[in-house]
Amino acid sequence: MKSPWGKFKALLPVVSLLVFLLTAGGVTLSLATPNTPLPQPRPDLPLIGTYDNLLKLLEKSAGQAQMYPLRGTMKMSSSALEAGSQQEASKSAAVPSADMGYSNTNVQVQGVDEADLVKTDGTYIYQVNKEQVLIIKAVPADQMEVVAAIQLEDAGFIPVELYLDAENLIVIGNYSQDFPVLPGQSRLKAQIYPPIRSFQSTQAIIYNIKDKSQVVKVRELELEGNYLSSRKVDSSFYLLTNKYLDYYYIQNKEGITPLWRDTVQGNGLVAEKLEEIHYFPYCVSPNYLTIAALDLGKPQAKADIQTYLGSGNQVYASSQSLYVAVNQYTYADPASPSTSIAYRPADTSTNIYKFALEPGKVQYYGSGVVPGAILNQFSMDENGDYFRIATTSGEMWRSDQYISRNNVYILDQDLKLCGKLENIAPGERIYSTRFLGDRAYMVTFKQVDPFFVLDLKDPKNPTILGKLKIPGYSDYLHPYDENHIIGFGKDTVETNGWNGQSQAFYQGMKIAIFDVTDVSKPVEMSRALIGDRGTDSELLRNHKALLFSQQKNLLVFPVTVMEVQNKPASGEGKYMPDYGSFAFQGAYIYRIDLTDGLQFRGRISHLSPEDYTKAGDSWFDTDKNVERALYIGDTLYTLSPEMIKAHNLSGLWEIKTLSLK
Repeated sequence: MKSPWGKFKALLPVVSLLVFLLTAGGVTLSLATPNTPLPQPRPDLPLIGTYDNLLKLLEKSAGQAQMYPLRGTMKMSSSALEAGSQQEASKSAAVPSADMGYSNTNVQVQGVDEADLVKTDGTYIYQVNKEQVLIIKAVPADQMEVVAAIQLEDAGFIPVELYLDAENLIVIGNYSQDFPVLPGQSRLKAQIYPPIRSFQSTQAIIYNIKDKSQVVKVRELELEGNYLSSRKVDSSFYLLTNKYLDYYYIQNKEGITPLWRDTVQGNGLVAEKLEEIHYFPYCVSPNYLTIAALDLGKPQAKADIQTYLGSGNQVYASSQSLYVAVNQYTYADPASPSTSIAYRPADTSTNIYKFALEPGKVQYYGSGVVPGAILNQFSMDENGDYFRIATTSGEMWRSDQYISRNNVYILDQDLKLCGKLENIAPGERIYSTRFLGDRAYMVTFKQVDPFFVLDLKDPKNPTILGKLKIPGYSDYLHPYDENHIIGFGKDTVETNGWNGQSQAFYQGMKIAIFDVTDVSKPVEMSRALIGDRGTDSELLRNHKALLFSQQKNLLVFPVTVMEVQNKPASGEGKYMPDYGSFAFQGAYIYRIDLTDGLQFRGRISHLSPEDYTKAGDSWFDTDKNVERALYIGDTLYTLSPEMIKAHNLSGLWEIKTLSLK
């Protein structure tokens, strides 16, 4: 007879693959209220405690894994929705941030910074550029020059994002090496070949940049695992990682807990202790979620590091709270006489973990769960005492009771379900959501784009105020002001499918301004179309690629444009529209206001005429691809790994091109 552990091992290959895929996944305008009393944490999570208990929990996680069914289906209980929270947090408001004379990273919550490839302080530009970080003196624009190139010491370290404040530059990156390390060791200590297992970690390296000619490394923080997300609130920095557990090594008592390193506490790696690691009882998974916090204003203070048996997909943060969400899928028992896996889809739910943020410290506060799966960080929001979340459940292709449905749930200060609005746009799924104060805006899609305006003023009774159906969809919604929303997505066209049924195919990129002054009748007051099928922009997946300034009536973003040559005459439609051929890569610049809407001003490319001549029908990522745009004063800067171009913002004439080779 097989032991429970023997049965569990039989599931390991499939479970491991699924968990890896699920854990590989997770602002402007919510105004913080910094004087609100901090929430009091409830440290009520159980501890792992012992190695034997860890094995039992991992057996349990195999039962909860998404590929294999549970004995019975998961029911949403009232106890599963209970957790701790009491907080007066950031209040959503469509109010543009003050113009400081230069642009900042486009973030979700005002006052809560997010890391990006590029940052500026109004004089210098800081850029992640391949395996180094460049500091460029950008003012005056006609004298741009690289004043420092931070060469990263570790060969296995690849920088990915930055944070910036008055004196500090934080470089976040991924580190990997093909041999293991042990507690107390330096990461660079080689082992005897062949390697037993690799080591992967996330590092945050902090530099003092007060003297740009002598940049000094002052601290390193390292967490074993893959980079999940990070935030910076004032002088406090928060870093989150996911560390997948390899069962095979754990059976041999290797790699039982994740390692971390804080150079304030020493250069050796430290293993977390099982007796200090908590786990989430509602969603046990073979993964460690580690959250580290440090106060940049106290450079000698130890980092606060918390580890949990569990994982995270998406992260949302206010100035005082951090929310980590993870999707969970539960299948019905195929042995049940009333259930068929081919007939009934998985029950989806989203587990939400809340943490209280204090200067240089983070602590678990409470948890909750709602039906359905979330899309991204914009599916979540905190407003006063309430947390709002948008999910999709079911499957789009079905036409029975398991058809996809979209929902908004409102949780109270204790993360208990307070109000809900379910069954929005059956047969479609959420493409974008934006919460702003007492309203939410939601875009769903299957063949046309229903743009919904939701009223959340009464948390116990959210309602739909109005909707607009138009071709296309929006992947990202950005507030212009309290009555106007900008949508970025794709245009679509409907054709007769091979079976005679109508089908929608995406076309080029679409920008639209929605006027919601009359909430019962939202209007698309202006729109712009770019290119044909195949046109794409990082903005559709990453909000940080957007440069927007209401004060300057400015809208800039990178885009790769594909165009169809010799388009068929009207009425000569095909089953599937043609893909375009490569026509442009660079930044598109628009003037935006409420009188004339979207007005195309021009575009800037870093590709040479020769590059365009050599280009074929398709294009790919090159060092000349524009990744970001920013402004300082009346100068617009576009950045690629190979160069920076400075243009006059008023006339768009070129001031200087600086090579970064």
